[in-house]
Amino acid sequence: MCYNSLILTLRRGCVQNRLFGENFRIQQARNFSIKGFKLAGANVDKRTLASAELRKQRTFSDRSQLKYARRLVVKLGSAVITREDANGLALGRLASIVEQVAECHHEGRECIMVSSGAVAFGRQKLTHELLMSMSMRETLSPSDHTREDASSTLDPRAAAAVGQSELMSMYDAMFSQYNVKIAQVLVTKPDFYNEETRKHLFATLSELISLNIVPIINTNDAVSPPMFVHDDTVVPGTGKKGIGLKDNDSLSALLAAEVQADLLIMMSDVDGIYNKPPWEDGARMMHTYTAKDKDQVEFGTKSKVGTGGMDSKVNAATWAMARGVSVVICNGMQEKAIKTIISGRKVGTFFTDSPAPSSSSVDVSAENARTGSRVLQQLSPAERASAIHTLAELLVDKQDQILQANSKDLEEATRDGLAKPLLNRLALSAGKLKTLSIGLKQIADSSYENVGRVLKKTKLAENLVLRQITVPIGVLLVIFESRPDSLPQVAALAMASANGLLLKGGKEAAHSNKALMELVKESLKTVGAQDAISLVSTREEISDLLSMEKHIDLIIPRGSSDLVRNIQKQSQHIPVLGHAEGVCHVYVDKDADPTKTLKIVRDAKCDYPAACNAMETLLLHEDHLHSSLFTDICNMLKKEGVKIHAGPQLSNHLTFGPSPAKTMKHEYGALECCIEIVKDLNEAVDHIHKFGSSHTDVIVTENDESANRFLNSVDSACVFHNVSSRFADGFRFGLGAEVGISTARIHARGPVGVEGLLTTKWILEGTDHTAAEFNEGRRTWLHEKLPVN
Repeated sequence: MCYNSLILTLRRGCVQNRLFGENFRIQQARNFSIKGFKLAGANVDKRTLASAELRKQRTFSDRSQLKYARRLVVKLGSAVITREDANGLALGRLASIVEQVAECHHEGRECIMVSSGAVAFGRQKLTHELLMSMSMRETLSPSDHTREDASSTLDPRAAAAVGQSELMSMYDAMFSQYNVKIAQVLVTKPDFYNEETRKHLFATLSELISLNIVPIINTNDAVSPPMFVHDDTVVPGTGKKGIGLKDNDSLSALLAAEVQADLLIMMSDVDGIYNKPPWEDGARMMHTYTAKDKDQVEFGTKSKVGTGGMDSKVNAATWAMARGVSVVICNGMQEKAIKTIISGRKVGTFFTDSPAPSSSSVDVSAENARTGSRVLQQLSPAERASAIHTLAELLVDKQDQILQANSKDLEEATRDGLAKPLLNRLALSAGKLKTLSIGLKQIADSSYENVGRVLKKTKLAENLVLRQITVPIGVLLVIFESRPDSLPQVAALAMASANGLLLKGGKEAAHSNKALMELVKESLKTVGAQDAISLVSTREEISDLLSMEKHIDLIIPRGSSDLVRNIQKQSQHIPVLGHAEGVCHVYVDKDADPTKTLKIVRDAKCDYPAACNAMETLLLHEDHLHSSLFTDICNMLKKEGVKIHAGPQLSNHLTFGPSPAKTMKHEYGALECCIEIVKDLNEAVDHIHKFGSSHTDVIVTENDESANRFLNSVDSACVFHNVSSRFADGFRFGLGAEVGISTARIHARGPVGVEGLLTTKWILEGTDHTAAEFNEGRRTWLHEKLPVN
C-alpha cells in the first residue's frame, strides 16, 4: 500500500513537472496578471468569484490570445465523427482530430473530449448482424424488402450499447499511438440534478486530469431517454439555474463551465455561424459573435445527423461564454481545425463578450475593393490618370511628412536588430520619393489605353460582331516586406488597371505605410473611389487573407524568398504571381571584353546587393582562369567588400582560396557571391537551368553568335547581353513601376506592370441572332477578322 501511494505521488509529481516544463509559457501567461485573460481553471472555483460579470471580463477578447488556453473542451458532433451515410465512423477525420488533441496534450494543455458517435457505430455493427439473420427470409421470399430498411428498424439504445465499447476501443487504439491515456466517462441527465452525483462526477474529472489522462465523455444513450425531450432551466432538487441538457452541445457547455475550461471548441459540419442559412442569398459568415448579435441570426434546419441544430449550438456557446468560457464553433471536417484555432487564425466563429478593439474587417475592405474596382473601371482613362498624377505630386509635396514617419520606422527597426539588407529596403529619401513620383507619372501617361482596349474583333456573321477587350483582374492582394516605396507604386498600377487592392505591409514599415496610404486615399477621393485600395491592419494574419478566395483574385508577394515561398505554399485556392528566389547569373564568355566585364559585374553585384535582380553567381569560361581578368574580377569584388565563395569546379583548380559554396542555388541578398568555372557556353546554360531560379541571367561577350545562342537557350524571365542584371526592373523597362517580378510561365513573366494586371472578356453584339438559325442554315458563318480600331 505504501509502495502504491509512493508510485502515485511520484506520478503526480512527474505530471506536474512536465506541465511546468513543457508549458511554462502558457502557465506564466495564465497564472499571472496578464490583462484580459482568465485565471487558471484548475485553481479557481467559480463559486468564489464575485459575480458572473467578473467571469465575463476574463474571457479571451481576441483570437491571438487563444494560444494561452490551458484547459480545452473539444466537442465532436455526430456529423463530424460519422460518415455521410450516418453508418459507421469517418476514421480518417477522427484520426486527424485525435492527433491534434494528442499534440495539445503533449504541449501541456489539459484536454477533455465530449464525443458523439456511439449510436452510429453501433447501428453499423447491428445492421450487419441483422442483415445476416434476414438472409434466409429474403431467400425464401424474394419480395421481402426488409433488408432495405434494416438500419431504420434498430433501437438506438441497443445501437448505443454496442457502439459505445467499440467507439472507446477505437479511441484507445488511436490515442495509444501518441502515448496518451484516455478514460471513458458516461453520464446521464440525472447525474447533473443530484448534488452528490454531480460532485462525484467533477471530482472524477479533476482526478483524471491531474493524472494526465484525457477524459472522453458521452451520454449513456443505452439507458438515457433522448436528451432533447426536456428543457429544464432549473436543476430539480437544487433550485439552481442550469442549461437544459438537450444534446451534446449543451452537455459540452455545462462541462466547460463546471471545469473552468479556458476554451470550448464545438466541432460541427458547418464553417461557423452565419447571419442566415448559408445556402440563402445574403448569408454572411460571422467570424466573431457576441451576445448582442443574437437578434441578427436567422436559423435554418438542424443537421441531418445528431440532435442539435445551429440554434442549439449558439445557445450553448452563449451560455458557456456568459460563464467565462471562450468558445469557437468550427467545421470539424477542416484539416487541422483545432491547432489552427489555437494558433489564432480566423477559423470558425469566435464567441466572446469582450472583443478587442480592431480596425475595420478585412472582409469589408475586400468587398469595398471589389466595389471600388468597378468604380475605377467606369471612370474615363483621363480620370484614372488624374488620380495617379495627384498621388505623384503628393509624394513630393508631403515628403517631409513621409520622411518623418519613415525615420520612426528606421529607429524602431534598428533598435529591434533588423537585418541590414532589410534596413536598406526600408529607408526612404527625398531622392527616392522624387524617382517614385516620376515613375508614377509615367504610369499615368501610359494608362489611357489599358482598360477596355480591343485586342481582337471578328465579324461572326452579318450584324454579329465579337470583341475581346482588356479588363482588370478584380481584387489584388499585395504582401510586401520592408519596402514602403512599393506601396505607392503598386497603388498607381492598381489605379491604372482599375483593380481593387489590399496591401499588407510588414510591421517594420508601419509608420511609413500609414503615411503613404493617407496620400493614396487622398488621391482616390478626387475621383470618388477612395475605398478601392486599403492597407490591411497588422492584426490580420496572412494565413487568414490567403483563405479569402471569394474576395481576392490574385496574390502578389514582394519580399524575401522565404516570404514568397511561404505564400505560394499556403495559398491553395488563390493564384500567386511572383518569384520564390532571385538566383541571377552573369556568364563571362571566352570572347568577353575585360573592361565591360568588370563594369557589368560590379554593377550587378554591388549596386544594390539586396535586390532580387542582383548577381548571385558569376560563371567564368575556363580560359579566364589563368588570365589577368580572373585576378582583376576577384580584386575588384574584394575592394567592394564582397565575400567570395568558390564553386566545386573552381575549388578543384585552387590549392587555396575562397571557402567552398555550401550550395550553388543560394540567394545571398548581400555583398556575397559565388564564382564558378564552366568549360563553354553549353555548360553555362546547363548550369543556369540546374541552379538558377528563372529570374534574370546575363552573358558578357563580343561574339554575336554566342550571344544569340545564350539569349535563345536560357529559359528565364529576363535574359540580357552585355548589360547588368539590375535592369530587370519595371521602372527601367519603362513600365513606370512593377508589382513584382514573376518567374511563372502563365499569364505574366518578368517585371509585371499594368499589362500583367489585366485579363480579358468577350463582348458579342447582334440583333436577334440565335444558334438554331445557323444549325438550320437560315444564317451563315463569316468569321471575318476586323481591324481593332
